[in-house]
Amino acid sequence: MEKIELGTTGVQVSQLGLGCMQMGTATDEATSFRMLDAFADAGGDFLDTANCYMWWGGPQYQGGESEQLLAKWLSRNGNRNRAFVATKVAGLPVNVPELHAAQEAGDDPWPHVRFEGAGADTVRRGIDGSLKRLGVDHVDLFYVHVDDRATPLEETLAALDEIVVAGKARFIGWSNVRTWRLDRVRALAAQNGWAAPVAVQQRYSYLHQHPGTDHTSSAGEEMLSYLRDHRDTSLVAYSPILANLYDSADPEKHRFWPLYGNAKALEAVHTVAKEVGATGNQVALAWLLQRRDPRAFALMGPRTWEQFETIVPAIDLRLSDEQVRHLNDSA
Repeated sequence: MEKIELGTTGVQVSQLGLGCMQMGTATDEATSFRMLDAFADAGGDFLDTANCYMWWGGPQYQGGESEQLLAKWLSRNGNRNRAFVATKVAGLPVNVPELHAAQEAGDDPWPHVRFEGAGADTVRRGIDGSLKRLGVDHVDLFYVHVDDRATPLEETLAALDEIVVAGKARFIGWSNVRTWRLDRVRALAAQNGWAAPVAVQQRYSYLHQHPGTDHTSSAGEEMLSYLRDHRDTSLVAYSPILANLYDSADPEKHRFWPLYGNAKALEAVHTVAKEVGATGNQVALAWLLQRRDPRAFALMGPRTWEQFETIVPAIDLRLSDEQVRHLNDSA
């Protein structure tokens, strides 16, 4: 598995990361350990979790279950030394019981979420809680999960810098953020000598989001252009296969089709997939791993062992220059 540099830190991390969101809830411990072991044995070390994973898995969950499961795996046979661990703060709702009640009533809980924010005290409590649940003395990367526009950036950045100086996190990152906000974060960090984000985690895939449907969580052309000029911040792409859209039996009914649907581009993916004997998801992931400007990390988040097995072949899948051009011209 290829490793590439995280920002300009000099630290090499597996370009393919393992999203651990569902581990400890939708994915049981035995299956989680099997995937973690296989990922590490293949040379992968980038593990991604968050303090909120995965409160929406059921009324018995409060968030932090993924971190607690990872603690068990990390403590086995020196696994901590094999892992680059990323976790997050600011994405945990403060009203989880209310959201569970909405779920049980058949209502969509997400419109009712009230996030914890990224105030200094929340950030400090967040890292301490994550370290305790993970059973480690530091994490490698600590993200602001949901950009908090109500809290002064100076307050958040100063608290994050404290965490880095204290050795509780090696690096910081930001997620679900607009390009102009990321630029402001970087500028304030530079002005004050604070730790600056070395990673920005956004949804990104081969299919482009339609104009007019831009979301804070997506990496559009503006952000890609920004990252080309600021290579000290790496793109970490989540949902790179858009919840299996590329292999959907009826893509136009897929939940992401209104945002990403492009029949011509999807046909190009399927054409290349036939040529190389792969699935559409594998081709989309291989395309992302092979892109160079800017290079990106990709997070896969399988729920089952079978899903894990179908994603892993993309690691060794190499598309020809002609195939990449065909995909780019069709997007």
